[in-house]
Amino acid sequence: MVKPTTIRVVLALAVSLNWSLRQIDINNAFLNGDLSEDIYMFQPLGFEQSGLNGEPLVCKLNKALYGLKQAPRAWFQKLRDFLVSTGFMVSKADSSLFIFRSGDQVLNVLVYVDDIIVTGSDSQDFDNFVTQLNDRFSLKDVGKLNYFLGIEVQYTADGVLLSQTKYVRDLLHKASMDRSNSLPTPMVANCHLSANEGSPVEVQSYYRSIVGALQYVVITRPDIAYSVNKVCQFMHNPLDVHFKAVKRILRYLQGTLSYGIQFTRASKFLLEGYSNASWRADIDDCRSTFGFCIFLGGNLVSWTSKKQSVVSRSTAEAEYRSVAHTTAEIIWIQSLLAELGVSVPSKALIWRDS
Repeated sequence: MVKPTTIRVVLALAVSLNWSLRQIDINNAFLNGDLSEDIYMFQPLGFEQSGLNGEPLVCKLNKALYGLKQAPRAWFQKLRDFLVSTGFMVSKADSSLFIFRSGDQVLNVLVYVDDIIVTGSDSQDFDNFVTQLNDRFSLKDVGKLNYFLGIEVQYTADGVLLSQTKYVRDLLHKASMDRSNSLPTPMVANCHLSANEGSPVEVQSYYRSIVGALQYVVITRPDIAYSVNKVCQFMHNPLDVHFKAVKRILRYLQGTLSYGIQFTRASKFLLEGYSNASWRADIDDCRSTFGFCIFLGGNLVSWTSKKQSVVSRSTAEAEYRSVAHTTAEIIWIQSLLAELGVSVPSKALIWRDS
């Protein structure tokens, strides 16, 4: 499955280069996969047949079926082999990105299971690609990209806006928070959640379901990345104070439904990163929290907020570890841009506050 950062980078480039965005949906995608091993199944009810001596028979599968654990991989391999056979290159930075280049003509294909985003420099290439793909697989040409994996794409005068308004509304309804009063921030200042203070929640799976959905919202909402990361740290044993923090995030989203990520046209593709760390932010294990955000031509394409895997012995060590993570992400984005044929300065800027 294509990485969210890859999607944002490709969309940011498409906006800057004034390329069209098109969406394709493959019908019954998993049924196209070829199986590399022998798999047997019970006969469908109402269609049972017995052997010559009355013994029950089983069916040998010739193709993948929905619900089969091998089906997603079998489908992706089938699609990948087809794209490679038509001249596409598989990206080394993200194996779900396929790039076709012929002279000045470029076509980029992003694959997320059976949903496909296509963008490129020539509309004729679009049509030729869709025709080729339709000859091989049954598909639906959705047309202009407007809604993708719960993400809404709104076209503005100077670019596009990615948001998840409908997804967040559905989440608020699921959590019975759709009529709650909004709050101005996703978390109170100096909030120190602990795994040892509070009472267990009644239904732990409900907590995990809501927090898991919030993790998906972070795809277009970097403003809640830190607070969502904090409540994710208590999935194994959520307490009432943790669920209270989750409800605050939801109440913040209630008042910011239309927020999202804006991509505007950029004349230069300069990579800039901002890094920070909070030393000993976790009161239980004294581990630090780090975060970064990375801009491509002024457009925010990558961000994170995570707890460090080891205990930093000083503020300086926590900061250096954060810069190291930021550097690794920038190097990966540089490799992605190189495959996309985008020239960026060999040296990127990383800003930190100490």
